[in-house]
Amino acid sequence: MIKKIIISTCLLISFVSFAQQGTASPYSFYGIGDVKFKGTLEFRSMAGVAVEQDSIHLNIENPASYASLGQTTFSVGGTFGTSKIKTEGETSKAQRTTFDYLAVGIPMGKFGAAFGLVPLSAVGYRIANDNTDVPGGVSSQLEGKGGVNKVFFGLGYKITPKWNIGADVQYDFGKITTTSIELVTDVQNATREENISKISGATFNIGTMYQTKIYKKMNLYTSLSYNFSGNLNSDNTRTVQVDGDAASYTYPVVATELKLPGKFTIGAGIGEARKWLIGTTLAFQGDGKLNNHYNTVDNVRYENYAKYAIGGYYIPNYTSFSSYFSRITYRAGLKYEKIGLVINNESVNDVGMSLGAGLPITGSFSNVNFGVEFGKRGTTSSGLVKENYLNFSIGFSFNDKWFVKSKFN
Repeated sequence: MIKKIIISTCLLISFVSFAQQGTASPYSFYGIGDVKFKGTLEFRSMAGVAVEQDSIHLNIENPASYASLGQTTFSVGGTFGTSKIKTEGETSKAQRTTFDYLAVGIPMGKFGAAFGLVPLSAVGYRIANDNTDVPGGVSSQLEGKGGVNKVFFGLGYKITPKWNIGADVQYDFGKITTTSIELVTDVQNATREENISKISGATFNIGTMYQTKIYKKMNLYTSLSYNFSGNLNSDNTRTVQVDGDAASYTYPVVATELKLPGKFTIGAGIGEARKWLIGTTLAFQGDGKLNNHYNTVDNVRYENYAKYAIGGYYIPNYTSFSSYFSRITYRAGLKYEKIGLVINNESVNDVGMSLGAGLPITGSFSNVNFGVEFGKRGTTSSGLVKENYLNFSIGFSFNDKWFVKSKFN
C-alpha cells in the first residue's frame, strides 16, 4: 500500500512544486528568495530541534539519522499560511498554500538511505506604488514568483549502537521570474521589464549523531552537521516592452554565479525515549554571494545568518491501550533567526513559536502530524516591512516493512 501512495504522491508533488507560489513575503525579492526550512513537520513543530536518533520519523536535516530507521518511512507535508504585512502607513494581508517536503527513508542493516524533494527557497511578492495623482510622478508595480527546489540523496551508517555518521548530495534547480511595470503620469504607455533566471547547482552535506544513557532512563542526544558552500549557476534573460507596442527587445542571456554559504548546525538534548525530550539547536551560516543582476540594491547587503532554537516533545503513555490521547505526541518550540539580510542598515530578524501534535494511526507505526507556527519577521522602522505570520501545517509519516521475504506454512 505504501508503495502506491508514494508513486501517486510523487506524480502530484512533481507538478505542484513547480506551480506553487511558496511565499508572500516582500523580503523574497532579495537573493534567491525566502529560504525554507529543510525538515519534516515533526521537527518544525519543535522549532527545528532534531537531535534524537528516531526509528520511525525521518530527519532529513542530518543524514546520519538515516542509519537509525527501523522501517521504510515515507513523509510528505504542506502548509497553509496567512500573513499581515505592515509598513509605517499601510497594512495588507496575504495567504498561500505550499508543498513543504516529500522524502523516503529506507533502512538497510547498519546503513540507511533517504531521498526526496524539498523547496530550498521561494519567491512570491506583489508591490505597488501609485503616484498617478502627481504630475510627472512615477507609478510602479513589482511582481515576483518561482523559487529553487532541492533534490537530495543520502546515506547513513551506524558505527556503533550509539554513534551514526552520514552524508548526502543535493541538486538545486528552479526558475525565478520577476516583472517590473513603470508608468509616468501623463505618459500614455507604460514600460514592462521581465527577468527570468534559471538556476542550477549542487551542494554536499555531512553529519554525525551520538546518544548515550546518562542516568537510569535519561539519555543525552547530540547532533552535528555541515552543509558545504556551493555555487549556483543563474542564466538570466531580460525582456523590455512598451505597452501597446507589439515589438519587444530581449537581451542576450547573461550567466551569473551565485554562492551559497556553508552552514554549520549543532544540537543537543536530554530525554527519555518515547516519553519526553527537550533540546536546543544552533545554526550559523556565512553571508554568501546572492545578488543577481535584477535585485542588486544600494541600500541592501547580506550578513551572517544565525538561528537559536529550543524545543521538545512529550508523550503521556506511548504503550497505552485504553487512552488514545495518551499516545499522542505533543510538541512545542521557540526560535530566533537573523535571516542574513540588512536593509537600510537594519537587520531583518524572525522570532516565532511553534506547536504541534502527532496522532498515531492505530495498528501501525504511521502517524498524522499537525502543526501551527506564528511569529514576526522584520520591523516597520527604517522604512522596512513587518510581517506577522500564522502557518497551519499537516504532514503524513507512513511506515512499513520493505524487502521482507514472505513465509508460508
